[in-house]
Amino acid sequence: MFLKPLLAKNPKFVAAAIKLHRAGAIPANSYVIDLDTVAANTRSLMDEARAQQLTVYAMTKQIGRASGALDVVTAAGIDGYVAVDMDCARPITNNGHNLGHLGHLVQIPFAEAAEAATMQPDYWTVFSHNKATEASKAAEQSGRIQNLLVRVFDPNDEFYTGHEGGVTIEELPKMIDHIGKLPGARFAGVTTFPALLFDAGNASTRTTSNVMTLARAVEIAQRHLGSGYGSLEVNAPGTTSTAVLGQLNDIGATQVEPGHGLTGTTPLHAVTDLPEQPAVLYLSEVAHIHQGTPFCFGGGLYIDPVFGRYNTTALVAHDPSEISTAPIGVDIPDPAAIDYYAKLHPSKARTFQEGATVIFGFRIQAFVTRALVTCVTGAATSTPSVTGVWDAKGNQTSWRPVQ
Repeated sequence: MFLKPLLAKNPKFVAAAIKLHRAGAIPANSYVIDLDTVAANTRSLMDEARAQQLTVYAMTKQIGRASGALDVVTAAGIDGYVAVDMDCARPITNNGHNLGHLGHLVQIPFAEAAEAATMQPDYWTVFSHNKATEASKAAEQSGRIQNLLVRVFDPNDEFYTGHEGGVTIEELPKMIDHIGKLPGARFAGVTTFPALLFDAGNASTRTTSNVMTLARAVEIAQRHLGSGYGSLEVNAPGTTSTAVLGQLNDIGATQVEPGHGLTGTTPLHAVTDLPEQPAVLYLSEVAHIHQGTPFCFGGGLYIDPVFGRYNTTALVAHDPSEISTAPIGVDIPDPAAIDYYAKLHPSKARTFQEGATVIFGFRIQAFVTRALVTCVTGAATSTPSVTGVWDAKGNQTSWRPVQ
């Protein structure tokens, strides 16, 4: 889905990836990140966020928590990072970055609450009285008061299946009172997910019913706490890019959390021109040819279901000069299967050699794959280079280029 905009808007990055792979500098089964474009995307988003007076916490799960990418995003002015889980939080804090938000999509296991508190997150989301108590106890033991956000919901709200959770809008006052009695916690605001969703029919984003729930939650909380309590945070993640920051500000958001927005791969990027440019690709290579059919290595052949099923294509090149060749059809393994390989379907006029570079344009989710994450700088120059290779948990690997 993202191969066409990738080739149209950032062809030098694609050519650089092919060049580096052919030189043995990028391993197959890599999500390759154009750090220069990520930096430009981040600066663009932060300029608009400052104008809208929004705090920005970047999501890192999609790019595999690679510290090379985090360094670039931090340098470009991000306020901090949101961790989808503790596996995100560790590389964020271990590499010296600010942990802005923890516990939203994935609550913190009770045995890891003490570790989470030592990371000193700006905000920690809880779904229940019990989880608020655990966070408070851990924070108190580490000698601090933890700002807690409460996930609120109404029965009519929209959730991705398996993401459900939180406190009903009617239960919010009791939750606020509970947090108010905890020695290591402070009620700081409310959150939901998703606040925005892609509307394929209109090629745009739309607010979900969750947004109305957030607005009601703020009114209830302010009325319950009184005017002297101060302002509340409204955390509203989902399909975030520069183009929707005004929309998020209009609904009362104070915190936003771009992930794919920094790599130019939100659903909206696939169908329209936005300030962010494509900054990521998936690179494989022809592994073998079986009875005339080429197979490429898998490991990161994850198709984000946001678009439903669609025909996948790939660019196959033996050197950067073949970047203008037509993409070919690919059979991606069924999600129930292990993606050892994908089948390529070239036209009869083309033949491929083992080792040929294969380029996909995916909306990546590195953290749910066994792919590597390779960071590249200088993609727009004649001398691109690899700055490092990480695994999907943000650990720098021992992989070394061919000498």
